[in-house]
Order: sequence, then structure tokens, then C-alpha cells
Amino acid sequence: MSILVVGTVAFDHVKTPFDERANILAGAATYFAIAASFFTQVSIVGIVGNDFTAEHERIFDARGIDLSGLERRKDGKSFRWTGEYGYDFNTRTTLDTQLNVFADFQPRISPAQQEIPYLFLGNAHPSLQRDVRQQSRARLTAMDTMDFWIQGTPNELRETLRCVDLLIINDEEARQLARDPNVIRAAKAIMALGPKRLIIKRGEYGATLFGEDSFFAIPGFPQENVVDPTGAGDTFAGGVMGYLAATGSRLDEDSLRKAMIYGSVMASFTIEAFGTERLLALTREEINERYRQFKTMTYFDGIEHSF
Repeated sequence: MSILVVGTVAFDHVKTPFDERANILAGAATYFAIAASFFTQVSIVGIVGNDFTAEHERIFDARGIDLSGLERRKDGKSFRWTGEYGYDFNTRTTLDTQLNVFADFQPRISPAQQEIPYLFLGNAHPSLQRDVRQQSRARLTAMDTMDFWIQGTPNELRETLRCVDLLIINDEEARQLARDPNVIRAAKAIMALGPKRLIIKRGEYGATLFGEDSFFAIPGFPQENVVDPTGAGDTFAGGVMGYLAATGSRLDEDSLRKAMIYGSVMASFTIEAFGTERLLALTREEINERYRQFKTMTYFDGIEHSF
């Protein structure tokens, strides 16, 4: 089954202690869609400016990603973000954010897109996310958010959380949203707001799945070659939703656990290069091999031990 993702197609300028790149094709919808396209058909609803060229469009075309819902404005620039990482790649500093044409974006999804069964609401104003959800007849809806909306639009965010099935956020955002420093308590408080399932991302330390009466945690895939972690979280979400859509799954525990492994696998490739470079060179065989490595790395049943 296919996925509709609504979010940013953007350009990043990324600085690290080792290198610097400008005008990187990025954005939440970009990372998500490319990752999910390894599993199923993906359609994007978003907006770009006159800096989005035919060359950029060919990148999506090569992955079979539908851009019929991508609005193009010739009188402005695309969303742009500049950020810097220190030696601790788990934290970053935002140096500049330019909403540009995304500032007044009002997404409208076509009748055909309304029937797409899986919907991912990328990071955006909660009212915009809720408006898209109300237009869609998706059978499973997941969303992302960030500290900017948690702090700036808490009431709107809570309204939106009532109409989604799965929330995917990082541990810092979970604490902010629940106003609780303990992640376990925070997860319970967040799920009481509406989502049936919650995945909390923990960067290089993995991710945790929370259900009403369940708990599942995975480590991050060990990675020596970290170049640029930007987009890893969106790639993780693309892997999760891509697997669920490919298998026709909803929120059953077994499917979600496997989806998290694929999400972690996809994110582990993203960080090996700037932007989407590694994802665009990725093969299905590499994904399957890393999935097998992940299973081997975390398997312990049957290991003999004594006390």
C-alpha cells in the first residue's frame, strides 16, 4: 500500500567539525519519501520555490516518488535551514531558518491522495497537520513535531494529537511535551493525549516503542562513519512507515517492532554522508544485509550461561 507524506522539501547548509556543505537537498518530506520508497510507492504534498530545479525533480523521479502534489512557486525560495554540529553529533545548533514559501503554505490533497491508506504528517504547524488529517481517509496516520510547536502552540498540538494513531518524536521533545523529565512517565502522559502508539527516538542510542500495555526498545546500529546526522529522524520515520505500508500492517506489536528495526537501519545509512547522498546510492541488498546484522547484534535467546 502507498504512503502520502506532507512536509518540507528544503535546502540545508550543514557545518560539522570536519566539513561543510551548502544547498543540500533536504527537508522532512525529502528524507522520509526517499527512505520509504525502498518499501512502497510514496506521494509528496509540499511546496518549493524557484531554487528547486529539474535536476532536483529527477532525484525524486529516479525513486518513483510522485510529485504531483508538490506546489511550485516561481516568486520565492524554498524552505532553508542552516545548522552546525560539534564533536557531539547528538546535538546541533540552528544558525538560520528561512521559511520562505513554506510560511503561507496551505496544503490541499487531491481526491486520489485522500484515499491513500497511510499518511505521515511531517513537522509543521499543528493546525496545518490537523487540516491535512481531516482531508484524508487514511487507515493509519503518523506524525512528527518539534520543540518549536510544543512550546509555541501547545493547545493546537494537543488537538492534533487526538486524531493520529502514531507519534514519532525524540526523547527531549517527549519530556517537553509531557513536562516530565522521566521518559516512561512522559510516554504515558503523551499517549493519554490521543496517540495509540508512541515511538521515542534516542539518536545513536536507539528508539523505544510504547503501547497501552507494552514496551519495546532497540539500540542504535553501531556506526563508525558518522558524517551528517541531519535527516536521520525523518529517515527513521520513512523506514517505519514504509515497512508498515508494504506489509499492510496497522499497529500490531510484531509489525511495529520490525518496522522500528527497518527505521533504524535506514537512519544508519543516512548519517554516512551529507544529505541524501548515501540514501540515493543505497541498494535493497544493503538494507537486507544490515537488517540481518541488526538481528544478529540483538539476538540472545538460547545463549548458555550460568551463575
